[in-house]
Amino acid sequence: MDVNNLVHMANRIGEFFQAMPDRQEAMQGVATHIRKFWDPRMRRQLLAHVEQQRGEGLSELVLAALQEHRATLQEAGHIPR
Repeated sequence: MDVNNLVHMANRIGEFFQAMPDRQEAMQGVATHIRKFWDPRMRRQLLAHVEQQRGEGLSELVLAALQEHRATLQEAGHIPR
């Protein structure tokens, strides 16, 4: 998948959680959504973008969420219920 599309989708998720008054809760929400609903390949590609391109194009909230929750995002795929 095109990394620019992944960045756009991640930023849209971030826009939703940005409204939360608690920043830690917002970052957890972003990470949880991506972990639950994104294919592991998509997560790996986005995390590689963070590592290789310093997350260029990602909102500050999304970038912080990906960096803080990197370990859980790298885990094996999760099937939502």
